[in-house]
Amino acid sequence: MSRHQGKRIAVTGAAGGIGQAIVARLADEGADVVALDRRTPEALPERAVGVELDLTSPDAVAEVVRDLYASDDRPVHLVNSAGIVEDDVPAVDMPIEQWDAVLGVNLRGTFITCQAFGRELIARGGGAIVNIASMSGNAVVNAPQRQAAYNTSKAGVSALTRSLAVEWAPLGVRINALSPGYVGTPLNALKEHMHETWKEGVVTRRFATPEEVAASVAFLLSDEADYYVGAELLMDGGYSLR
Repeated sequence: MSRHQGKRIAVTGAAGGIGQAIVARLADEGADVVALDRRTPEALPERAVGVELDLTSPDAVAEVVRDLYASDDRPVHLVNSAGIVEDDVPAVDMPIEQWDAVLGVNLRGTFITCQAFGRELIARGGGAIVNIASMSGNAVVNAPQRQAAYNTSKAGVSALTRSLAVEWAPLGVRINALSPGYVGTPLNALKEHMHETWKEGVVTRRFATPEEVAASVAFLLSDEADYYVGAELLMDGGYSLR
């Protein structure tokens, strides 16, 4: 497919897992992809370039945006895929530093990048943004793991997406969210002892693949999704139905 031919799209959290799959899918569909991550993304497709970025720093994000437009005035659409989760810890025992770290990347970082990239999209007549939220943000509270910070941050991403959609859709910027359930990422692979418990709650009895998530992101960015505004697509294999 070539539905993103000629577009420029920035993807955060691009060094692995879901972000890496999104970069590959968008490049395969013809986009010029800017792969953003705190560590340098590797093994990128031909149409992608890697850039190191601390997305919790407004100055660092602003500098990347300036650099992207310095030599090319094409709009840069955005996918916010970066995210971290705290260790399984009871909320009563959670150090505030751990809470701040998760909210800092997942919610603060998403706002900072939306603001910086959105400002330029508005100035250039519009574009599209997709934020990766989670079924954990509103549909369910995952169990048996305890992750109050992660769940709260993803609920915030959902609310932020709706808020920005109301402000920015009249200015030409479509912003939507995608909320996956359990995905077969390297991060989840480290928690193999919990896999069977998780799968018991999934109607399909399997995890999503990063490539399936990437396909949904590519759709939301495309002209085919032009009437999706502030939407949140839930892809959880039926987990929230149980």
